[in-house]
Amino acid sequence: MPGNAIEIEGLRKTYAGGQEALKGIDLAVPAGSIFGLLGPNGAGKSTLINILAGLVIKTAGRVRIWGFDQDVNPRQSRAAIGVMPQEPNMDPFFTPRGTLDTQAGLYGVPKAERRTEEILEMIGLTDKGDAYARSLSGGMRRRLLLGKALVHRPHVLVLDEPTAGVDIELRQMLWANVRRLNEEEGLTVILTTHYLEEAQEMCDEIAIIDKGELIVRDRTEALLSRLDGKTLVILPEGEAPDFAPPPGVTLERRRDGALALGYSRSETSAAEVLDAVRAAGITPRDVRSEEPNLEDVFLSLTGDRRKAG
Repeated sequence: MPGNAIEIEGLRKTYAGGQEALKGIDLAVPAGSIFGLLGPNGAGKSTLINILAGLVIKTAGRVRIWGFDQDVNPRQSRAAIGVMPQEPNMDPFFTPRGTLDTQAGLYGVPKAERRTEEILEMIGLTDKGDAYARSLSGGMRRRLLLGKALVHRPHVLVLDEPTAGVDIELRQMLWANVRRLNEEEGLTVILTTHYLEEAQEMCDEIAIIDKGELIVRDRTEALLSRLDGKTLVILPEGEAPDFAPPPGVTLERRRDGALALGYSRSETSAAEVLDAVRAAGITPRDVRSEEPNLEDVFLSLTGDRRKAG
């Protein structure tokens, strides 16, 4: 196993007409990780993924997948990666069993080594194995997309918006399978999603790109710690009287009667906030804290750039 599953150096893509989708991306994805690739619409995520999959020709730069240079060993680099795309791309007259078997054949997997039945069971489509793909529900078609991406035992799996528009049951099934493949088989997973809570829960590391540029890449915990703000939510005994919070602390009265006090951790401690509340004659019945989440970090990074641009 190489140290990095993906190595990207100086990756650029300019489309006809001069649109520059990628502006010199440098990025390494550690082998065996679950890696989040995030960004606003139009940031360049899809272009980057399509270059990795061999569907778009880069303008400049170097891409290595599982140690294979795309320009030197294109077949090996493509065989090392599987992509679950956003949109269904299957023959409506094929069955799930036939789809998986055909896909394996396209990758040159010998019949004796194909995992069609194993994959059908994993994605929960064994009982639909001989049904036409056109008769499958939207959720079942997305399961089949995952199965297609896995037929050739790739070292890297790219999930491009895998849970967009799917129900909770399918989402849980997908993440259970991804975790198992990552933990038991060492599969490297690259996830793009607009559901930032999923990225926060699933990903070891996250990169955010915007306007074709890499603006940050760090471990998920480190990204979350970048924001200094914190909120102390206090549910008082009875109705809380009006009071002025101390300097540097904001106050929001919520519908359930709770007081949400926002403060900077580098300037104010939770104890100081609580002391101010008690000094105002308020007795806390319940206290909890709210930490910044990935959505806050994402908006702080991309929002500032878009205002400046």
